[in-house]
Amino acid sequence: MESRSDRELVLACLVGSAAAYADLLGLYQVRIFSFLLRLVGDRTDAEDLCQETFLKAFNNLDAYDVERPLVSWLLGIAHNTAVDFLRSRKPALSLEDEAGPLYLPDPGQSVERAVQAVLDQETMARLTAELPPLYREVLVLRHGEGMDYSALAEVLQIPEGTVKVRLFRARDLLRRKLAALGYGA
Repeated sequence: MESRSDRELVLACLVGSAAAYADLLGLYQVRIFSFLLRLVGDRTDAEDLCQETFLKAFNNLDAYDVERPLVSWLLGIAHNTAVDFLRSRKPALSLEDEAGPLYLPDPGQSVERAVQAVLDQETMARLTAELPPLYREVLVLRHGEGMDYSALAEVLQIPEGTVKVRLFRARDLLRRKLAALGYGA
């Protein structure tokens, strides 16, 4: 079975193809859910926000520019949905990262090094979750999604310079938190 491009799938969705809707959902649901989970820190909230993101996307598919990457457009909708959700919640979010470790150890490592690597990743995930959402989202998009500065600026709807400043501040906060825990020099 030949896979269709995002453009073809979007155009098929616009004429009412249920199969195209299912294909788009299948292609991007896990990635959008993972992004939202790392932003909000709660699996149930992330599931709800993921569903809301795709509802918004499918209801506004005619506004999508087929010349641009679909994933950036979806991540932008997910970002805005998460920001609205986070603004509506006054207490801080849970600091637990239910997504699990972001690192799988090298099978050739000693058990001690593998355990330490996982502990280091769990520490990083916890510290990242403790960051204000403003900084956490830019780190997740840059390092978790591998987005470049221009894509980050597009998704977050801010200038590239602001992206760079937020990344700098987020990394600086992480560095200070790690130093307080005895990591690094």
